[in-house]
Amino acid sequence: MFFTNQTQFNTTVNLQREGLLGIVTTSIVTTLQCTVFLFINLTMLYTLRSKQVFRDTSRYILLYNLLFADTVQLAHSQSLFLLSSFRLTLLYPVCAALTAFSSLMFSVSVVTLVSMCLERYIAVCYPLRHSTIVTTRNTGVVICVIWCVSLSHVVTQLSLMLKFSFQDLQHTKMMDFCGKESVFLDPSSDLYDRAFTYFLFVLGGVTVTISYTGIMVAARSASTDKASASKARRTLLLHLLQMGLTMSSTIYNSLIIAISKHLGRLEAVRVQIFLYICIIVLPKCLSSLIYGLRDQTIRPILMLNLSCHCRGSVFIPVVQTNKKVRIHVT
Repeated sequence: MFFTNQTQFNTTVNLQREGLLGIVTTSIVTTLQCTVFLFINLTMLYTLRSKQVFRDTSRYILLYNLLFADTVQLAHSQSLFLLSSFRLTLLYPVCAALTAFSSLMFSVSVVTLVSMCLERYIAVCYPLRHSTIVTTRNTGVVICVIWCVSLSHVVTQLSLMLKFSFQDLQHTKMMDFCGKESVFLDPSSDLYDRAFTYFLFVLGGVTVTISYTGIMVAARSASTDKASASKARRTLLLHLLQMGLTMSSTIYNSLIIAISKHLGRLEAVRVQIFLYICIIVLPKCLSSLIYGLRDQTIRPILMLNLSCHCRGSVFIPVVQTNKKVRIHVT
């Protein structure tokens, strides 16, 4: 009897150790990846504020707004992921506030992408009026509208969540991880969130479709710059990819819940980590990689900042060469 109890005790301890080891390993791997992506995003944000040409160009101002929202979302998502990994529960009001904050950044990100698509459409289809329509002042107004619309959505979302009485739950910890499924206790709040998400999806899809079609028609005109139109088409397709990856994050929790019902604990955890990296983490760094590497103006400065201005870096001669070429042309 003693040996039987001892064997059961050793098995329990081994399972707990394996579980703890898996949690620590998962946390380290995801945190390292997020740290790298946060460094890239923060460097890109610094780059976009380091030169006057970036601060005075509308598309770079919109890009800064997009990157800011994505960077905050990345840090926020990793924080919640670590809390759920270590099974640390939150109070209901705290989780509701964090969920509303995540919705705010998500809305800002999607609507900013829509604005960037419209900016490229105007640049190609109305090149002579682009400088008068897309000005720094108008871009600032657009960004204010984006944040106001997103804030109104969050206020409505919070009011629907608070419609359910939290008086009995304000000092009670949640039994599960923090997410929309845990705080949308009233069906109306879940219905509103789904409706707003569908609205953003339709808005983004229609905007990209109209912009792409308009650029295709304008490209056939003899007065349109073919290279500019071709580059704008590729940019819009990348915007569509970004929008799709961003919208896919809304089904992450539901997908995890559905998968966990049909897989074992170990397999479900592995799938969860894979989906978290592909759906949540990577899209938040995609904007930096796309614009930082494709844009000829940003690329040399971004590479120099990523190398931390180290002497002997392979990126420094590129920047110096570009400077010499610009001086020579001027």
